[in-house]
Amino acid sequence: MKTAVRNKKRSEMARDPVCGMTVDEETAKWTSEHEGETYYFCNERCKLAFEKAPSRFIK
Repeated sequence: MKTAVRNKKRSEMARDPVCGMTVDEETAKWTSEHEGETYYFCNERCKLAFEKAPSRFIK
């Protein structure tokens, strides 16, 4: 018996730089640009913390 294989494109996953949670880049509700780089966040509070002091969270 053969199993059907889906050809579904997988979303890229990013790490929220503030809390470390995994965030789906395709469906992320909160993003921020910093020095030409896009950062993805799990919630608005993490996004706001990052925007106040991005150098604190970028390694």
